[in-house]
Amino acid sequence: MLVLSRKKGEKLAIGPNITIEILGVEGDRVRVGIDAPKEVRIFRKELLEETIDINKTALSTPVVDFFASGGIKQEAQPVAQPNVFNKE
Repeated sequence: MLVLSRKKGEKLAIGPNITIEILGVEGDRVRVGIDAPKEVRIFRKELLEETIDINKTALSTPVVDFFASGGIKQEAQPVAQPNVFNKE
């Protein structure tokens, strides 16, 4: 891992298309601006990890077929359609 010290307004270049700028420092928080092409997906790491964990949990959760088990029974209701041909 490369560790650098930067001041407000200073930038880092990652390849030819990505620039990271330190926008401000307030207490223990650093505001970072990222300039990258639209096709580069940028995620907050903690949210990405949480999403991965949720997806893994969903994959290991058994699927219940409520219709097959008789848990939900609902008759289809006809949907009223407006008469677009009647010009009254």
